[in-house]
Amino acid sequence: MLILCISFCYRDQIVEMFDHAYGSYMKYAYPADELMPLSCRGRVRGLEPNRGDIDDSLGKFSLTLVDTLDTLVVLNKLDEFEDAVRRTLRDVRLDNDVVVSVFETNIRVLGGLLGAHVMADMLRQRGERMQWYRDELLHMAKELGHRLLPAFNTSSGLPYPRVNLRYGVLNPLSRTGTESDTCTACAGTMILEFAALSRLSGEAVFEEHARKALDVLWEKRQRGSDLVGTVINIHNGDWVRRDSGVGAGIDSYYEYLMKAYILLGDNVYLERFNTHYSAIMKYISQPPLLLNVHMHNPTVSVRSWMDSLLAFFPGLQVLRGDLKPAIETHEMLYQVTKQHKFLPEAFTTEFRVHWGQHPLRPEFAESTYYLYKATGDPYYLRVGQSIVEKLNAHARVPCGFAAVQDVRTGTHEDRMDSFFLAEMFKYLYLLFSEKNQLHFDIDDYIFTTEAHLLPVSLSTSQPPCRGNNTVRLSQLPTEDLFTYSCPSTQTLFPNNPSFAKTIRDSYKYLTGVGRAFHASPDRSFYCPSCLAGQHYPVSLMLLCNSFHQCLSFNEAHEGVYRVKLVAEVTQTPEEEVVPLIVQLISPPYLGRMVLTAGPAKFGMDLIKQEHGTSPYTACGPIENAQELSGHIALALRGDCMFAAKARRLQEAGAIGVIFIDHREGSNSAETPLFQMVGDGGPTADITIPLVFLFSQEGALLTSALEDHSNVDVLMLPKERQLGKRGGLWSSGQSNIMLPTEDQGSITASMLPAVLQFFRLAEEGELEEGDARGPTLKFVLEKGEVVLEEEEYRQQGDSCLTPGGDVLCSYGQTAASSPSHSPNDPNTDPGSQDSRVPQPPPTDHKPWAPQH
Repeated sequence: MLILCISFCYRDQIVEMFDHAYGSYMKYAYPADELMPLSCRGRVRGLEPNRGDIDDSLGKFSLTLVDTLDTLVVLNKLDEFEDAVRRTLRDVRLDNDVVVSVFETNIRVLGGLLGAHVMADMLRQRGERMQWYRDELLHMAKELGHRLLPAFNTSSGLPYPRVNLRYGVLNPLSRTGTESDTCTACAGTMILEFAALSRLSGEAVFEEHARKALDVLWEKRQRGSDLVGTVINIHNGDWVRRDSGVGAGIDSYYEYLMKAYILLGDNVYLERFNTHYSAIMKYISQPPLLLNVHMHNPTVSVRSWMDSLLAFFPGLQVLRGDLKPAIETHEMLYQVTKQHKFLPEAFTTEFRVHWGQHPLRPEFAESTYYLYKATGDPYYLRVGQSIVEKLNAHARVPCGFAAVQDVRTGTHEDRMDSFFLAEMFKYLYLLFSEKNQLHFDIDDYIFTTEAHLLPVSLSTSQPPCRGNNTVRLSQLPTEDLFTYSCPSTQTLFPNNPSFAKTIRDSYKYLTGVGRAFHASPDRSFYCPSCLAGQHYPVSLMLLCNSFHQCLSFNEAHEGVYRVKLVAEVTQTPEEEVVPLIVQLISPPYLGRMVLTAGPAKFGMDLIKQEHGTSPYTACGPIENAQELSGHIALALRGDCMFAAKARRLQEAGAIGVIFIDHREGSNSAETPLFQMVGDGGPTADITIPLVFLFSQEGALLTSALEDHSNVDVLMLPKERQLGKRGGLWSSGQSNIMLPTEDQGSITASMLPAVLQFFRLAEEGELEEGDARGPTLKFVLEKGEVVLEEEEYRQQGDSCLTPGGDVLCSYGQTAASSPSHSPNDPNTDPGSQDSRVPQPPPTDHKPWAPQH
């Protein structure tokens, strides 16, 4: 009775939360694609600052409305559903001249239209509602399917990652078609929606293309390990990134193999899934962890952190019938959420934050739902309660729910993705609902990766796709009870209601939350199976009983230690992130604009040596390599790995790179710094210096470049910034340019974006006679101005106008203006932009912008 009461109360609370989120979108944002919950307005692509690949989901087709349609039916909001369908048919256009992600458009928009059509058709057939409906949503889905098909026009059959909804891919007006790579999940997450569209519309072409893409991925698997990589070349099928896991870049490929079997009844998909699953459990699953390994050498872990997208995997394991590792990994994830309130975008194998963002992802709630329905254990209801409470306490804002910019600080991001409405509320509502409380039988449907509902009856609507076959492997994985059948609770839990609890108890205090961690002094053990047999440090944990009574180490000395290796054997302590800076030292800034920057784990070490812009992603071929040579480049974060950008720009001749965060509003004051990491492979070939600026600091730098096309900067550790110590600064006579990509465009006003880098003279480099004191020398395009640092401190206000932008050269007074060319933007006192915050006129200390 208590469980029923809790379920009823939380179900009503979830409906209220949904009303708040959906109502805010409809009130403040519709017909825009997304709601900006902090600004209380819609996000329209092209009108808001570009966020890089995140914006590839937006196609000016009321994304959030379409993605939410079948959620309305699940929550029994049938009046709102009928109204939303009418709005969709009246307002949504699919022929917009906009480049979108093929993957995101498929799972969110095509899946949303198909799920809504299935619900509308179900209600119509019951004679209750929607009697006016004539398959209009299905017709829209078919139109969208045809607009996505040009992406499959490649020699391999793997789709391009982006397509123009109006012009396709290779049309001169499409602004796409130059890409060469796509992620495994992007190519392998089409079969459910495309096959459902084929079987509902009678046009086989969609299923055939999606199946061919899966065939290519299957053929390109590493035959020794049966694993796939993360990024693949769409033209020749070569692997671009060979790290393999179950998280970002691969996740839904595995999910769709299993679910394609359930939806379509084709054994080929199940055989492939079972082959991959055996490899995953052999190499990737190290309960409770899910690691990333090298697909060609799967005994080697390629990184010491996990990403939040892998949280779906316990739910997939429930479908597979493999409950023990599902419970173990889910419990680990729950402990991480208890420690950090939400699941960070990435966290280390020691459960510390690696990337702090949390964009309200639903994967953890999804796995919680599956585990509760499989076990009936009320523990998972309590997990669901904690999700609801934390959303209300830490993400709810007056105009909806806002993503968390960093779980360590609790700061918000002006973002509410459509998947929050499409998935989160659906899984939470179903978690607290019994089957007889729903408007339809949920077991008649399969969830897509975006939680859209497709009927399993499609498996009997027509035969499997022609030509769909898998060469039978000579040695298939060991078959078990669930290799070719779906699990049931009767089979999984025969008279053992405490099954899940006995597994969870081993991981109850995994992250240290709940009780103090007690460990013996570090010891070592010999591991003959680990990397040719080496000694590794371990900690010995005290044995405790179910009442948390633990033996002392003296008492346990003669007994048995419980040894637990909870991470890779190659773990290293978390590194301290040493802040760097980008300091603008040319007029009118003179070192007073200091931008905090993050370092990289590869490239030139700026701690040991110093080095010294609308940015572009640098993920495509660089058109202006000749102009870029010898300059420092700016590049936006996103679309590809930091190492790939750095390597491409270094090959083009760049002498350094400043990366700028594509996430709008991020800044170093509210977001902890992090170190940029490589791509899983060797990075010793990258030798140029690299730093990372958050969005707000990057905006200050780009504004300075717009106003003063020649801006001298210094890249160095924060404690060694100009003004902190003496020394001669001399120009390296090297400029910085913006890279031009063939798929991007550059505003003419941004060019030329020229920066000079400066270095600190080493001891012994000062000429005799220059040792009288700290001296600054600025080399300008026309003429030169010499300013002694000591003289600058003495002159004070007399060398500055109230705007702070008149430079006095050595020996001048305020009455004598410096000599400069009227056309030189570096010395034009009227060129200062009000968008760049100005320091107080009397402050001559190095100055950093306030946030």
